[in-house]
Amino acid sequence: MNRTLRKLFRKGAPNPVHLNAFIEKTDFPLVDGSDVTFVYRGHADAVFLRCWIAGLDTAQPFQSLSGTDLWATTIELPKGSRIEYKFEVIANGERKLILDPLNDVVAHDPFGANSVCQGYGYERPVWTLPIDEARKGSIETVRVDSSAFKEAREVQVYVPARFRKNRRYALLIVHDGADYLNFAALQTVLDNLIHALEIPQLIVALTQSPDRLREYAGDQRHAKFLAEELLPFLSQKYPLIDEPRARCIMGASFGGVASLHAAWSFPGLFGNLLLQSGSFAFSDIGRHQRGPVFDPVVRFMNDFREQPGSPAERIYISCGIYESLIYENRSLVPQLQAQQIDIRFEEARDAHNWENWRDRLRNGLSWLYPGPLWLVYE
Repeated sequence: MNRTLRKLFRKGAPNPVHLNAFIEKTDFPLVDGSDVTFVYRGHADAVFLRCWIAGLDTAQPFQSLSGTDLWATTIELPKGSRIEYKFEVIANGERKLILDPLNDVVAHDPFGANSVCQGYGYERPVWTLPIDEARKGSIETVRVDSSAFKEAREVQVYVPARFRKNRRYALLIVHDGADYLNFAALQTVLDNLIHALEIPQLIVALTQSPDRLREYAGDQRHAKFLAEELLPFLSQKYPLIDEPRARCIMGASFGGVASLHAAWSFPGLFGNLLLQSGSFAFSDIGRHQRGPVFDPVVRFMNDFREQPGSPAERIYISCGIYESLIYENRSLVPQLQAQQIDIRFEEARDAHNWENWRDRLRNGLSWLYPGPLWLVYE
């Protein structure tokens, strides 16, 4: 039992007044070094911790604490970790997946929300929070006619606060751009890093696919859209630096696959890639084990592994060590380095989620696009 709970129970089960006071003044989960104890209060027949950490059982059972309506379970979580989780509560024949009622820290994603456990030593980076002094860029929507998709596509474009038509800007193309805005604080991060002179002022094209699992999975139509339709459109509308070193494609999960595939399909066009937890599934022998939605990804990655070429000059890759894709991302690094590509690879004690990707943005963007601050001090 966690030592905080042991103290509460040192004279037996606490009375309701003491228990209520304990719940009111205590932050949950209980973090004690590398031990983290999750607590549920309420009637139940069984309770399970549901967290998505590769290497751990998906469901961790709680134990009922005698004489109370408390349930608890403890897991080991190394320093600096951050994980997302839910409680599975079974009561009266019903099974419910719920947020932790005792924890107000919540992360959102396109599918809903999860409770967040911030392990010992983890703190949300301050540069992901709004800063009053940072001037805010604007976001406008453009429509790009596409022969590749046989329809027009809407793209949001971030324009920096001090934008001037008589200057030239580097370009960042972001897959799942609306999700990066909504769930990874991308606009706040851009405003803050530009304000701090850690990155230069950028034009950022935020794309969003209506069928991402197909279009991002090594689809040649999507690569053509980026290289032959979106890039020329943006080059006409905005004053962009016309050099590969000033162009970057970025994406997470399947968006990482789409970024790598587009740059590989049009070598020499994009000088930089920012790949976060890329779904880089491949098969050395036999069939892969990730389901049919990954079939086109595996075909592309197997082709890429045979002939990687030089998709970009500089590539930043990040991945959480608590996600199953860590093996594929680690495997990609030496292959790219063998092509004389400048690589920076970062692992985090986190999993496959938007706040993991948010927390890596500063390192990735400032390395690929160092602003005046880094140009001076490096």
